[in-house]
Amino acid sequence: QVQVVESGGGLVQAGESLSLSCTVSGHVSSVYARGWFRQAPGKEREFVAGIGWDDGNPFYENSVKDRFTVSRDKAKNTIYLQMNSLKPEGTAVYYCNVDNYWGQGTQVTVSS
Repeated sequence: QVQVVESGGGLVQAGESLSLSCTVSGHVSSVYARGWFRQAPGKEREFVAGIGWDDGNPFYENSVKDRFTVSRDKAKNTIYLQMNSLKPEGTAVYYCNVDNYWGQGTQVTVSS
């Protein structure tokens, strides 16, 4: 059974940083990239960043690519999302995804 668990959300002020973690337990094929999505109130879930599990290549949504960094630790079966220079529009529930599996989400709130 695959479980996806995020952690690290919280409340920060605009311009500050926050780091999220996502640990996957259970077997998931390494061909699948792992990624971060977010859903703001009243909006659809959107892609934020992802990373190839085998090659470690990152990819980003354009609005975050200069401020966010996605990374992985294969030994810990964990991916991270370092978010710098956060903006109020970044307020959302952030979800981790691999294949068809989703975490429960972690709330990030950015105050202006």
